[in-house]
Amino acid sequence: MLGRAPTRDERRIAWGLWVLAFVALFLTERAVGFVRDEGIYFASSESYANWFRLLFHSPSVAMTDSAIVRAWDVNHEHPVLMKELYGLSHLLFHRALGWLRPATALRLPALGMAALVPALTFLLGSAVYGRAVGLFAALSFLLVPRHFFNAELAAFDMPVAAMWLLVIYSFWRAMEDRRWGVWCGVAFGLAIATKHNALFMPFVLVPFALWRAWKESKASTEAREWAWRFVGLFAAVTVLYVLLFVALGQAGFQKRFIPLSPHTLLFVGLAGCAFWVLRELYRVSEPTARALIPIATMALFGPVIFYLHWPYLWHHPVDRVAWYLNFHATHEHYAWFYLGDVMRAPPFPLSYVVVKTALTVPTSLFVPMALGWLIVVGRGLLSLSERTRAWVSRPTTTEALVAANAAFSILIISHPQVPHFGGVKHWLPSMPFLGLLAGTEVVRGCTALAERLRVRRPTLPSAAVAAPVFALLMAPALIGLVRVFPYGTAFYSELAGGISGAASLGMQRQFWSSHVTSVLPWINEHARPGARVYLHEVTGYSFQHYQQNGMLRPDLQLVWSPFDADIVAYQYHQEFREQEFNIWQAFGTRTPVTGLYLDETPQIVVYQRP
Repeated sequence: MLGRAPTRDERRIAWGLWVLAFVALFLTERAVGFVRDEGIYFASSESYANWFRLLFHSPSVAMTDSAIVRAWDVNHEHPVLMKELYGLSHLLFHRALGWLRPATALRLPALGMAALVPALTFLLGSAVYGRAVGLFAALSFLLVPRHFFNAELAAFDMPVAAMWLLVIYSFWRAMEDRRWGVWCGVAFGLAIATKHNALFMPFVLVPFALWRAWKESKASTEAREWAWRFVGLFAAVTVLYVLLFVALGQAGFQKRFIPLSPHTLLFVGLAGCAFWVLRELYRVSEPTARALIPIATMALFGPVIFYLHWPYLWHHPVDRVAWYLNFHATHEHYAWFYLGDVMRAPPFPLSYVVVKTALTVPTSLFVPMALGWLIVVGRGLLSLSERTRAWVSRPTTTEALVAANAAFSILIISHPQVPHFGGVKHWLPSMPFLGLLAGTEVVRGCTALAERLRVRRPTLPSAAVAAPVFALLMAPALIGLVRVFPYGTAFYSELAGGISGAASLGMQRQFWSSHVTSVLPWINEHARPGARVYLHEVTGYSFQHYQQNGMLRPDLQLVWSPFDADIVAYQYHQEFREQEFNIWQAFGTRTPVTGLYLDETPQIVVYQRP
């Protein structure tokens, strides 16, 4: 059933999955080092929290653009919803109550958001495919070592995966309940306030909404006419905006986009007319109206929520949003080691994302993921032809929605001109949907096995077959997670030959600098008082937080070159190999004193000046 509400038991299981995931992440978070991005996110979060304190004590001062820029200019290339939560959590749980160390307080909202992914995956999966599929997808998601690692961080990649899933779930529920159509718009606004990935969501959702409206209005000429009016309204407003942009030019378009302008009038007119058309359509055909409500709410609530959540936009919204969009449209390319080549600039390999996923997701999970997606797509293609239509069952709209979202993030990042770095984090939104497709094939196999076994044991319950199969398929992921934790960016699957095999293939061994936690205890023990330390790839923000959180001695001094250092922790990167040669030259030795070696593969190498 499209849009089915969860049962009471399903809600309880979802809450249980959230609690289980949150507790697991909370209890293990302390061991995970601070990635490069977290350092600036920590700093910006605390700056935003200080602005909220100013707002409480001196609202008139806080609302001025100068005060806003002072507080919010830090890391203004990213939306701030999660950083606001990080900062407020730090303000409450560390500064006010003293319950948590600074890093844990900052990361706490990220842990809660990450725990939403298994819960929402189960709710969607159990309603569409059955509880067994939902459980398999939910339980296996965080067992993928790189997923678990990203779930521990005060970053945006796992939160936007959760928000993406929430938008899709709300959209799916909206097909049967108009209230969820409103929540879909709210969820979309929160999603684009989390990370820019979510801006692409309408490209995958609008076609499904229009297709659903087309089907529902087939029996009513009047409903079809109102649906066309709805589409025509959005098309006309889009054309008018394009004409304004062409007539005024980019600079003039931005400069004249003020509260009292044709630009604003068009947006307000779109809102009023869209809801009037939907009201009339709802009177004629409720199912058709329900299908189109998410389009209207995403188009109207999304920009409003995005504007309201970010004080940095309040005084100069158009110019600053334009800068933000341009920043990501022209994002710099970081060097990345892939199959023996250091990729520095586009075009990048079209196969990169698929190969990287195959080499970093445990094979026992990746194979059913790939199989599940290929089977849905194959059924869809075969159902197009009259000759082959009888061979397969045509995928339902919901199955198509799941398959589309399983591939969409991957397709975006696969474009040869899109920056390729960061492991798997940029296409995390696809992974819960791939997990659902994997679950369908695993459960189908379990069902077939159970039927054969019931020839001899007719009373054999399905769970008696599914439980050991689930455990068998998830065991490699769990073992890999335990073995590599907390160095998640180093994990590679059986297809890669593990960590050492990936090194032989010429893959990036690790990144984001968090592995340095492995050698901090040695540095604390062996460094002389006031020693100068160069932690390669570790930012000044992260160095400071290692000291604030009791992981690095406070007397140690940060320096930015091996030539100035007494101790160097070099992070093995192919694109930075010259750094190690500089260390040998500066220290007069090529012999490290300690390091992190995973499966005999160097990850962190420490040198001490003789």
